[in-house]
Amino acid sequence: MSKADNIISFTGMPPTVSDIAAIARQNALIEISPDVERKIAAARAVVERYLADDRPVYGLTTGLGAGVDTRLDTDDLVAFQMRVPQARAVGVGASLPRDVVRAMMAARITGMAAGGSGVSLPVFSGLVAALNAGFHPVVPSLGSIGAADLAPLAHMGRALLGDGEAEVGGVVMAAGEALETAGLKPLPFGPKDGHALVVANSLSVGKACLCLEDVERLSDWSLSAIALNFEAFRANVSAFDDRALAARPAFGQREAAARLRDLLSGGSLLTEGAARRLQDPLSYRCAPQVWGALLHAIAEAREATEIEIASSGDNPVVLADEGLILSHGNFDMTAFVLAWERLGQALAHCAAATAYRTMKIMSAAMSELPRFLTPLGQSRTGFATVQKTVSALETEIRHFAAPISLTPIPVADGIEDQASMAPSVLAKTEAIIERLRYLVAIELIASAQAVELRGVQGELGAGTEQAYRQARALVPPLDEDRAQGPDFQRLSEFIGNTPWEEGAAPHP
Repeated sequence: MSKADNIISFTGMPPTVSDIAAIARQNALIEISPDVERKIAAARAVVERYLADDRPVYGLTTGLGAGVDTRLDTDDLVAFQMRVPQARAVGVGASLPRDVVRAMMAARITGMAAGGSGVSLPVFSGLVAALNAGFHPVVPSLGSIGAADLAPLAHMGRALLGDGEAEVGGVVMAAGEALETAGLKPLPFGPKDGHALVVANSLSVGKACLCLEDVERLSDWSLSAIALNFEAFRANVSAFDDRALAARPAFGQREAAARLRDLLSGGSLLTEGAARRLQDPLSYRCAPQVWGALLHAIAEAREATEIEIASSGDNPVVLADEGLILSHGNFDMTAFVLAWERLGQALAHCAAATAYRTMKIMSAAMSELPRFLTPLGQSRTGFATVQKTVSALETEIRHFAAPISLTPIPVADGIEDQASMAPSVLAKTEAIIERLRYLVAIELIASAQAVELRGVQGELGAGTEQAYRQARALVPPLDEDRAQGPDFQRLSEFIGNTPWEEGAAPHP
C-alpha cells in the first residue's frame, strides 16, 4: 500500500485497518496498480478454463446453497449471476451509515484484490469506480448471519446493477438515477461475477476497521480519565509500580501502567505521601490489570481483522498459480468473532471500573470532597442524578457484552448449519463503544470538577493537565445546577472525533 494526496494505492501489498477507515471516513480514493489487475486477470483465466471445460464449480456452473446439486444450463450462466444479488437482497431494518457502506465496499475490493475471487476485471474496476465516485448503495443493517455477509453485499450488488436505491452527494435516489448522476454504468456481469460480489464477510470486516479506529482512540482518552481521577481522588500510585507488575506480568498491564505513569509525570501525586490511603478500591488499584486486558484484546481483534483484510475468503477460491478452483470453509469467522467477543467483554470490565470510580469520586465518604461534587452545598444537586446515567450506561454495556456468536439455527435446507453472527458481534461492539465513550466523558468532567474542589489543579502531571484543560475547554465548572446532558454529549463527540494526541495538545 502507498498513500499520497488522499489516494490509497493498492499495489499488491495488504491494505491496513487505517486504509479502510480513511476510505470510509475521509473519502480517500482507491488507485489500483497493474500488479493487482494482473493478479485478478490470472484468476479470471482459471475461471474461464473451468467454464470452457464445463467442470462443476460452485456458483459458476452450479446453483448456490442447497442448490449446489443443480447444474446450470450454458445459456443461463450470466442470467443466474444477475439473479444472485436479487435473490439475496433480503435485508431489513435501518440503513447502514454512509461510512459503514464505504468500509464494506472497500473491504470487498481488498478481498478481490487478494486474487482468489475469480471476479472479472470490468466488475472489479466498476466497484472501485463506484466507491471513488461516491456511489453508496442503500443497505439494510439486518439479515446476515456471518456465513458470508450475503444480504448486505447483495443489496450493494443490486444497486450496482441499477436496481434499488443509492445515495450520491447526500441525496438518496433510485439506483439507476444514482449511477447516471455519478457518471457510472451498471456492472457488466459475466459468469461468476454476481457470486463473487456477495460471497465475502465485507460488512463485518469493514465495520471491524471502523471499530478499531474508534476503540483505540477511546482507550487513549479513557487512560487520561483514569489518571485525572487518580489526581482528584489522591489515589495511591503504587498500583502502577512496574516492579510489582513484573512479578506477575499479565497481558498488557505493564504497558497500561507505564502510560498512566507517563500521564502523571511531573505532578505532585507521584511524590512521597501524596496518596490518602495505603490501598484504594479495586476500580483504582486494578486499573493497570483491567486496561491491560483491554489493550491485549484490542491487539488480538486488530490481528484477526488484518488477516481478513489481507486474504481471500471467497468460496470457492481460485488459486491462479495452481490453476485450481477449490471449495472450502474459509468464509467462517469463528476465530474472528471470538476475538471481537473478547474485546466486548474487556470493554465491559472497563465500563464497570469507570462507573465505580465515577461514583466514588462523587462520594463524600470515599473522596473526602463535597457530596456529589457541588461547591454550593446540599441545596444543590450537583452530580447526584448523573449517577443514574452512569448506571444505565454500564448496565447496557454489560448486556451487550453477552455472547451472541454461538451458532444460529441451520439454514439452506440444513446445508448451512454453522455461522458466526459476525455482523451482530460488530454491531453490539459499536453500541458498547458509544456508551463507554459517554462514561469516559462523564469521568473526565467529574474528575475535572473534583480536581478543582481538591485544589490541586496547579499540581497536575503533564498528561493530566492536558486532559483537565481539554475538559474545561469544552465544559465549564459546575457551580449552580444546570443541564449536564449537553456537556456529556459535547465532550463525548469530541473524544469520538479527536485522537488523544491532538486533543491533548496545549491550547494557545
